[in-house]
Amino acid sequence: MFDRRLVQYFNWGLLGLFCLLAVTGSLTLYSALTAGSANPQIALFYKQMIWYTAGLFIMALAFVLDYKFLERWAYACYFFCVSLLVFVMFFGRVGGGSKRWLVFGPVSIQPSEFMKIAVIIVLAKYFAKVVTMEGMSFKELFLPMILVMIPCVLVLKQPDLGTAIMIFLIAASMTLFIKIEKRTLACLVAASGVSLPLLWFFVLKQYQKQRILTFLDPDRDPLNTGYHIIQSKIAIGSGMIFGKGVFKGTQNALSFLPEQHTDFIFSVFAEEWGFIGSALLVTVFAMLILWGLNIAYECRDTFGIILAVGVTGMIFWQVIINMGMVMGLMPVVGVPLPFISYGGSSVISMMVCMGILMNISMRRFMLD
Repeated sequence: MFDRRLVQYFNWGLLGLFCLLAVTGSLTLYSALTAGSANPQIALFYKQMIWYTAGLFIMALAFVLDYKFLERWAYACYFFCVSLLVFVMFFGRVGGGSKRWLVFGPVSIQPSEFMKIAVIIVLAKYFAKVVTMEGMSFKELFLPMILVMIPCVLVLKQPDLGTAIMIFLIAASMTLFIKIEKRTLACLVAASGVSLPLLWFFVLKQYQKQRILTFLDPDRDPLNTGYHIIQSKIAIGSGMIFGKGVFKGTQNALSFLPEQHTDFIFSVFAEEWGFIGSALLVTVFAMLILWGLNIAYECRDTFGIILAVGVTGMIFWQVIINMGMVMGLMPVVGVPLPFISYGGSSVISMMVCMGILMNISMRRFMLD
């Protein structure tokens, strides 16, 4: 029987923030795809609207089903997503020099986007059983490290450094939230420092190294590797205080800004809406993140708390990395801006995250 308390405890504020971001993203995407273009890519806009429509049903499913269902099927979800990453290696579609997508008829999905959610769920299940006041030892962290390392390696093989970094940061955030023994934490930090040279010489591709060097000095190759970030800074700076107005961004309209509808869409927004609009967008994202943390705070179930922290951490890191990237504060690693950038898999995964947060928020009364 339907429980009326689900409606009573429905988080309308969280839904409102999502709707605000979705409308903002749709308007900005339309501008990025059509403003001043001789060949507008309006088909991509319609495709994104289809993804949003499909995402609404998936988001509804994510908050209607009890989130405890995710705890029971955590490892099944994890291994299913890992299997998809393996399939990408053999049957994936190549685009932009990377093999990241699986094609099913007219639909292409990027399994690595859903792998982030699977990692959150499986870590939440594991941590909920081993959390202690003293913190976790290296022995207790061994399995989580394996669970994180497997998808990171598979994603790096595609290659997709940005998503691999995201998976690591999400896992690290959840682990620090749970608490680690001081001695174990010190050993892990030391091991990370030692591994950085190995990562540089034996793991990173040449173009990935070039992106990091370009971040340190964008003017070293302004017509090639430094072009993206230089044009992005010009677009953001030219918006000034109040922006140039919707559909009036010159960097976007004259096609000076590469990848304007995906990774660098915040530059389009900043040019058209200026500092005031950008500050408001950052405020909305900050409200969403704080709302997610508040849901974790109010939850009385350990799995629900850790799950909410992981989902909120995923949103936080994607916003921080994308905005830092387009402003030249971080290397360009190809991380989309939640609800704003074009991409079906990104939109669906973020809407699943919203559904999970609503789910945890609605069912907090069950533990009162």
